[in-house]
Amino acid sequence: MIDRGHDLSITKQAEVLKISRGSVYYLPRPVSSADLAIMRHLDRLHLEFPFAGSRMLRGLLALQGCKIGRRHVKTLMRRMGIEALYRRPRTTKPEPGHKIHPYLLRGLAIERANQVWAMDITYVPMARGFVYLAVVLDWFSRRVLSWRVSITMEAAFCVEAMEDAMARHGKPEIFNTDQGSQFTGAAFTGVLASNGIAISMDGKGAWRDNVFVERLWRSVKYEEVYLRAYETVGEARHSIGRYLDFYNRRRPHSSLDDMTPDQAYFNLPPLRVAA
Repeated sequence: MIDRGHDLSITKQAEVLKISRGSVYYLPRPVSSADLAIMRHLDRLHLEFPFAGSRMLRGLLALQGCKIGRRHVKTLMRRMGIEALYRRPRTTKPEPGHKIHPYLLRGLAIERANQVWAMDITYVPMARGFVYLAVVLDWFSRRVLSWRVSITMEAAFCVEAMEDAMARHGKPEIFNTDQGSQFTGAAFTGVLASNGIAISMDGKGAWRDNVFVERLWRSVKYEEVYLRAYETVGEARHSIGRYLDFYNRRRPHSSLDDMTPDQAYFNLPPLRVAA
């Protein structure tokens, strides 16, 4: 985004892009190996106990022999992009200028493909580091329509995944996300609004509002991520992509009458099993 070789100074470029000049010069500090190990534990614990906040997670870590302060747990949770998932009043303030849209799916019958899409981000541990995975999911068929891997949680890779899904599969009637700043900013919601797509957002911390994506994360983590130790971002991207292809084409779902997401999405007949 910032071109350091451009005739326009970095200060002017930052002003035009409306970003902090300090963020341009900031060099992120690498995460220590000790913190990476704790984050891997937190990831598993959060998947198993999504209702657990920093206090409970600190206690669960202590039972595993990991002594850590609650403030440190909260810091790592923010870095991972996780929080305790339970319904509570909307008392938090959104990002300046970001509109929070209402949840549109309560009581809605999801009866066809491309009626409702959902999107979310999850933390993916590697051997020495971590990345973030974003997916666009069709609610009716559970099919992953598009996905991206990134080393940051900025909005750009979410917008890219959403635009790729629409380029490949048309557009949904409703697009549902959580209230993360990646999804509430104009860069993301503007694309949806310009395409006439209704915007739906989960209640703050209400995991059941986006339950199908949460189920996808469990499958991805236990059937792929936790079985690997990716050495590079490229390896993570390749291996996750291979798994998601398997998930769409070959993995049957009991909630889909044992059809695969591809079969449900494209209305294909069930595959015949050879005798």
